[in-house]
Amino acid sequence: MPTLPLDPHQARQMAESFGADTERYDRTRPRYPDAMVRAIVDASPGPDVLDVGCGTGIEARQFAASGCRILGVEPDARMAAFARAHGFDVEVATFEDWDPAGRTFDAVIAGTAWHWVDPRAGAAKAARVLRPGGRFAAFWNVFEPPPAVAEATADACRRVMPDSPIDFRAVAKGGLAGYRPMLDKAADDVRAADGLGDVEQWVFDWERPYTRAEWLDQIPTQGAFTRLPPDDLAQILDATGAAIDTLGGTFTMRYATVVLTAPHTP
Repeated sequence: MPTLPLDPHQARQMAESFGADTERYDRTRPRYPDAMVRAIVDASPGPDVLDVGCGTGIEARQFAASGCRILGVEPDARMAAFARAHGFDVEVATFEDWDPAGRTFDAVIAGTAWHWVDPRAGAAKAARVLRPGGRFAAFWNVFEPPPAVAEATADACRRVMPDSPIDFRAVAKGGLAGYRPMLDKAADDVRAADGLGDVEQWVFDWERPYTRAEWLDQIPTQGAFTRLPPDDLAQILDATGAAIDTLGGTFTMRYATVVLTAPHTP
């Protein structure tokens, strides 16, 4: 995911654009490390999980496989319908406007979605719906492609989208550095919420091989590109594909899955 503006929750058209191709989104988006799922489940007092911005249900399926009961909240009705078709209860709303109707949960999670939530309002609501000892956990897959691929994509983005608020220079750097402002701000907002304790950051490093076709299939699902005109998107795909070709048509993506987590406190 390209580095986002510091307040991405205000970009509602981008935030609610991912349902344009739910099949592609679900097929191509990376899953999360099993070790991360186990760590969150082990730190929660029970199996009832609220999945904020559940999308197509990618993380919901992983948590359900670990014995959790999932309720999803998702602002995009198309994404919600996909998750429902795969067996999950999903209510269509932004988290800020969602009515918990007195329900509480052992964990509130958000997989690559918390940046679309108003951070102060979201943290306060998470605290309200957590049971005593419950666990808040927002997590993101931070990718670090090979420099040749990252630089080619970033250069193409700057040409095609010169007025974009996204810092594509950070894309070329890759890794956690480009995410640090967003992560630090999210952590500060969680700390400010009554009912949430000390914020911890957990990092899980892993790798995944990609073919040229696999990576180009995922690019249109990323927030910067979901609403691009086809000709502009084609320029970015062509540039990225050419860079992958110089590596022999395949590459290994380095991922760091970053978790911001805090316990519910009285």
